[in-house]
Amino acid sequence: MKHLTFTLSFLTVVFSAMAQNNSHITGSLQANGNFFFAADSVLGTAGIPQYDHQKFGAETWLSLNYSHNGLDAGVRFDMFNNSNLLNPNASYSDVGLGRWFIRKQIDKFDIAGGYLYDQIGSGIIYRSYEERTLMIDNALLGAQVGYRINDNWKIRAFSGRQKQQFSRYGTILRGGAIEGFIKPDSTKNFTLAPGAGIVGRTYTDETIDDAKFEVAGYFRDEQIELQYNTYAATIFNTLTAGDFTWYVEAAGKTKDVIYDPNAPRSILIGTEIDTVAGKLVNRKGYTVYTSMSYSKKGLGITLEAKRTKDFAFRQNPNALGIQGPINFLPPMAKQNTYRLTARFAPATQELGEQAFQLDVRYKLNKKLSVGLNVSDIQFLDGTELYREITPEFTYKQKRKWQLIGGLQILKYNIFVYQGKDKYVDALTPYGEFLYKFSPRRSIRIEAQYLHTEDEFGSWVNGLVEVGLAPHWIFYASDMYKLKHGSLDPSLSPEKAKDKVKYDGTHFPSLGVVYSRKSNRVSLAYVKQVEGINCAGGICRLEPAFHGVRLTLNSSF
Repeated sequence: MKHLTFTLSFLTVVFSAMAQNNSHITGSLQANGNFFFAADSVLGTAGIPQYDHQKFGAETWLSLNYSHNGLDAGVRFDMFNNSNLLNPNASYSDVGLGRWFIRKQIDKFDIAGGYLYDQIGSGIIYRSYEERTLMIDNALLGAQVGYRINDNWKIRAFSGRQKQQFSRYGTILRGGAIEGFIKPDSTKNFTLAPGAGIVGRTYTDETIDDAKFEVAGYFRDEQIELQYNTYAATIFNTLTAGDFTWYVEAAGKTKDVIYDPNAPRSILIGTEIDTVAGKLVNRKGYTVYTSMSYSKKGLGITLEAKRTKDFAFRQNPNALGIQGPINFLPPMAKQNTYRLTARFAPATQELGEQAFQLDVRYKLNKKLSVGLNVSDIQFLDGTELYREITPEFTYKQKRKWQLIGGLQILKYNIFVYQGKDKYVDALTPYGEFLYKFSPRRSIRIEAQYLHTEDEFGSWVNGLVEVGLAPHWIFYASDMYKLKHGSLDPSLSPEKAKDKVKYDGTHFPSLGVVYSRKSNRVSLAYVKQVEGINCAGGICRLEPAFHGVRLTLNSSF
């Protein structure tokens, strides 16, 4: 608390003094309030503290940023009260400084200290960033120095430890990167933007001691070497030639102690030797990623491909899930926005996947455009993880109305992604209609139907949104679980129970949004089914929610 008070006082004095010299000060506020209704065993909320007895949870982020003559500084206050963001099944409360930083340009140098966000290339070997909806904030608490060699080339180096809520991971990081820009002929539209980077990570004594203790319990021929230091390096380049752009990045990682949940391990049961899955391994890793795009009037084509093997790069081998990653592997699936098309989303597989994604958009005329997205993700042995084919069209009738329609054809390995059954095969037709009564009055209607015999079965979802610009939006939606017919008598009791879960249940939402200048307030009643929440290929399974949500977003 003394550290917090001193830092706040210091920054207040600094900002006050600097504000007198034509400085620029900006800020933002985001606040969420969740009011939880009574626990419900059918929804799966029983046993969660917010529903059982706390009844309320909140998160707040208040930022203040200052800039003047090449100097940037900022501070952010974070508060969590009975929050379910860190763990959807538990409660987290804490308060303090979530971030502070100071950055200054001095001639060709760029120096920075504090909590820093940055990435090398596409983030494959290093990315420090924030994603509040998933409670990810792994800013690097450290220092960074950059130097501009000339107008086209610059280098930077950094060192520090990444943030873990209001504390820090013990792992020490250091790294550097060089980036450039080359235009061989000023008369032609041909450029290169090459770069390279390296990051080193040193495990703590505690991490290695924990690993030694675990490995000591393995059979002798399954024990592994342990080392403190691991290095990851990457090279990347963006080539632009007319309407064509090609990005490619290749990264490698030296031997690293990681956890492989599928690696077989021998155990002794009585006098018999059996095999279980999951153990620490020490392996090298690599990732290759490329993205090619072509854009011409009325036509846009993007093709992405990625191959990853043993490229988990984390704070320690047991930092699984959304907490503890040092790097970021680009996702290879369409970022769906409709409720039912986004229901089954794939999390990036760090230990091994090969994938491609094709996205094509073509404008037939001023009114009609069509698109096609194809995604396919597999394990390295060819096992299918995720396949999505989505054709879509958009029809615009001048500025009066617009119709969007499409069909998602999906195959989803729910055993790998969620630990249930094996595959989900689903067809989801969807449509969206927007009609403008006037420049300030509009209505938008969404409709989706998810047809599947797997997991919980088929769903329908509808939404009606009325816009009264510039201030008001009113909306109502309902996601309804269709009732199953007769069930396969060969199903186990547990699987049969899952099939009929939520049968005939409505999950309605009703809300209002008010906006004024740079302020936005929303209030909504929400009854939400269990599902996946994803951001940038990082996903987690969240329980159902039933309650009222209040959000406030403001910038100044």
